[in-house]
Amino acid sequence: MSYVEELFSVQEKIVLMTGGAGILSGAVAQGLGKAGATIVLTDIAPLEARVQALEQEGIRACGYAMNVMEKAHIEEVAAKVGREVGPVDILINTAGGNSPEATASPERPFFDLPMETLQKVVSLNLFGGAILPSQVFAKAMVAREEGGAIINFSSMSAFKPLTRVLGYSAAKAAVSNFTQWLAVHIAQEYSPRVRVNAIAPGFFLTRQNRYLLLDDQENLTARGQAIISHTPMQRFGVPEDLVGTILWLVSPASAFVTGAVVPIDGGFSAFAGV
Repeated sequence: MSYVEELFSVQEKIVLMTGGAGILSGAVAQGLGKAGATIVLTDIAPLEARVQALEQEGIRACGYAMNVMEKAHIEEVAAKVGREVGPVDILINTAGGNSPEATASPERPFFDLPMETLQKVVSLNLFGGAILPSQVFAKAMVAREEGGAIINFSSMSAFKPLTRVLGYSAAKAAVSNFTQWLAVHIAQEYSPRVRVNAIAPGFFLTRQNRYLLLDDQENLTARGQAIISHTPMQRFGVPEDLVGTILWLVSPASAFVTGAVVPIDGGFSAFAGV
């Protein structure tokens, strides 16, 4: 193994991903799997097709049904993964999403957004998307000499609240805050060998946001055009753009990095507009 390969190695590591059926998580799973990791996907959505696709590429992969909103169910799945696959070295929390009903619009003004829907979006992204899985899997990591790594998914909405997406912006800001809090807490109270970081993707076309960025004819909406105009690299992200940064954050290459929220955004967060 060359110096660079060793520095960025995830060989023989077990990576568990929440929200494993998502578009972005699929690219991350493929990238880390090709780098030699064993991939454990979890989701409430079916995972068979994704697992089969990974296996066809020679990647060691398996899938488990898991509801990130139920801690007891996470604990049950964690125990099963431990018995059947092995101890989890890397937790990547990709579960999350938004809802049109929690998005302000001319048809649905802020004053009429239902609390129940806003609570659902915040709970999914903050508790299910970060806190509850971290409680379960970090508890096992801190007991191991090897430690581990946790990656949360934040968002551009955490840097600057984006118009319309009220619940999602609030939740992702909280995810960034939680990431920093947990990094400090674990390093001080338990083990400096367990690192906690987050990525903040810029604008990637997904099922959740497509209706905001493209119209029925696949043309840019006014919002989509505004985003491209404010992105120095002049494009939306593609899922594969996440792989290199995540590989760095979960490998020995970032051994002294914890509590960071890394933007992957084509320069969006760095651009002042002039």
